[in-house]
Amino acid sequence: MNNYPAHPGYPFTEPSPFPPDWDDGGQAATRGTWRPVDLGPVLDGTYRRPEPAVGTRDDGKGLFYPGRIHTVAAEAEGGKTWFALTACAEELTAGNACTYIDFEDDEGGIVTRLMALGADRDTIRAQFTYLRPDEAIDALTNRTDLSATLTATRPTLVILDGVTEAMSLHGLELKDNTDIAKFGKLLPRWIAAQGPAVVALDHVIKDREGRGRYALGGVHKLNAVNGAAYVLENREAFGIGRTGRSAVLISKDRPGQLRRHGIKAHDNLYLYAELVLNSHSEEFTEASLSPAAQREEPFRPTALMARIAKTLEAVPAGLSKNAIEGAVTGKAATIRYALETLKNDGYVQVEHRGPASIHRLIRPYTDP
Repeated sequence: MNNYPAHPGYPFTEPSPFPPDWDDGGQAATRGTWRPVDLGPVLDGTYRRPEPAVGTRDDGKGLFYPGRIHTVAAEAEGGKTWFALTACAEELTAGNACTYIDFEDDEGGIVTRLMALGADRDTIRAQFTYLRPDEAIDALTNRTDLSATLTATRPTLVILDGVTEAMSLHGLELKDNTDIAKFGKLLPRWIAAQGPAVVALDHVIKDREGRGRYALGGVHKLNAVNGAAYVLENREAFGIGRTGRSAVLISKDRPGQLRRHGIKAHDNLYLYAELVLNSHSEEFTEASLSPAAQREEPFRPTALMARIAKTLEAVPAGLSKNAIEGAVTGKAATIRYALETLKNDGYVQVEHRGPASIHRLIRPYTDP
């Protein structure tokens, strides 16, 4: 039985929609799941719709649904770990516990970033649990150990960092839909059934044009998500002493409570927030998740945007702002505005190379 603490909007206090006698192995319960579900709460009006009550944007709108599975997909250095740790830091500040199951990094990399976001050592020591598995969950006493940890700490948020590595550790094939389903049942679903929001951090495919809404491994991963799936698109590279930005886009929102607070972007994605990390030093990073804002430009300089995109397409390594202004005909102010629009719309990425800011075309320009 779940014994999770009261949490604003938390839908999994008693009664739980999951089998109350769900066993530690996650495979068989004494009461089967093929019995009819009690429809009384829905019919009498007492059923509560799932609400995203774990983690928030700057305006208080939530990020993750308790008791459900989520994914956050991005390229390397796209900010997915920072995104997850920002939510962790917020949950810790609210007095809740978090569990981080890491298949990629180590405790030094994760905890130092958590402290840079403002979490103090005593809070981390008391409320943050870090695991670095190198055996399958069903080997030895691993599932029992994890169950004991979740029962003792009762986290509201569990991060699974490195889905590709986790599947490989369990001998499962990333592109095999059957194996993807097996992994979902083996770990994310089993953890979510015990109450916390589960967030799996994943990679996107390298081909930007063919990527669309999917993480590496494809559509079955998205089908397995019963919470929300996010895609992070980097706008300005992250780094120590720099301000980096990534667009936070929704590719799936099963309960439907998030997408309505976003703005339609491209490829059926909805812009939900902008992740901004202002790194002052290795020890201090300011993070914000500002809401998606509807732009009200009087016009879009589409012809100029197309010329800039064509110029950048011819130079894959990218160009500085001055070089673009020299290569494209038009007023300098309008060129800068068109370039900024291309960046905001996800066509151009800015990379810092020493003192220079280099602009690269990251997907073909088509005027929406």
